[in-house]
Amino acid sequence: MKRILFSLVSFTSLYLNAQDCSKIFISEYVEGWSNNKALEIYNPTSIPVDLSQYFVARYSNGSTSATVANSVQLSGTIQPYDVFVAVLEKLDPNGTGQEAPIWDSLQARADGFYCPVYNTSNAFYWNGNDAILLAKGTLPSDPTIVIGPNTISNFERIDIFGKIGENPANETGSSAGNDGAWSTQFPFSTGLGVLVTKEHSMIRKSTIKKGVSMQPSFFDPLLEYDTIPAVTYLLNSNGDTIVSGTGNPILFGNWFSLGEHDCACNPVSVEENSANMIQIYPNPSNGQIYLKSNGNIKSIQVLNAFGQVVSHHNGNNKPVQLIDLSSENGLFILQITDNNGKRSTRKVIIK
Repeated sequence: MKRILFSLVSFTSLYLNAQDCSKIFISEYVEGWSNNKALEIYNPTSIPVDLSQYFVARYSNGSTSATVANSVQLSGTIQPYDVFVAVLEKLDPNGTGQEAPIWDSLQARADGFYCPVYNTSNAFYWNGNDAILLAKGTLPSDPTIVIGPNTISNFERIDIFGKIGENPANETGSSAGNDGAWSTQFPFSTGLGVLVTKEHSMIRKSTIKKGVSMQPSFFDPLLEYDTIPAVTYLLNSNGDTIVSGTGNPILFGNWFSLGEHDCACNPVSVEENSANMIQIYPNPSNGQIYLKSNGNIKSIQVLNAFGQVVSHHNGNNKPVQLIDLSSENGLFILQITDNNGKRSTRKVIIK
């Protein structure tokens, strides 16, 4: 079959200005070590959404087009104001290389698994330099057909992560292979600043109420997302790194934020609906913040916007705890662990 091509210009010209809280969008992107890849999709509406009407496509290494082979039709249902966690399907514990299994802790977060065979669909095999498209439509069976409004029935762009057609550089400023990522310093694609779209989880800010349906001029990853490292070290209650019997630090996946999304579209905030009834105030703050709970907090770890640990605090089962960040400023993420081992996150802004 003759391939039907379309230009990036026509792709960006099909722009539908979605209303706030009216359509699903990407709420978290995970690009972890090896095959630990995940995409969390949030439903900001009051009705369930059938995901079988949507697909995900990957634009690899700066490619301006993607085919059906680079895409996958989704499945499942997202309940109102809830999320669906889609994860790469690599579950064989004996897998090696490209077949290496995703970590058990990430498997436990998944609502659905996708793309078990690379040569059938490679949509979920992204690296930090690949743009991701969430779109509405039904994929045809021909794997060579190029994704676009003239080739996909009921096609509608819902959300774009990254910038299609751009291959960002790595730390050295070179743009070779798939080692690059978008970074924190303008123009966000030359390796300046901190690379945050590889080996990181990108969490959509709670103020964002809709996806990006128009190709951006520049992709500033921190404009709409907060970032934490996808993998970090396991710490004890004193904030010290826990080591294994061989003396090596024990790693764990930073997937705790998957499975819920705090969004301004929610009629009830995550804090008000939480089992722990966690409240953070004042937020924003000039330096000192208070964490109020039911007293079931074991520990609190504070990370900056780049995923670096700023401080660690014992919960001591206190119903109200003061956290002093008066020497800091910017956006911070609190990783809160209760006495049952359940982790949750909260975001605070220090002016």
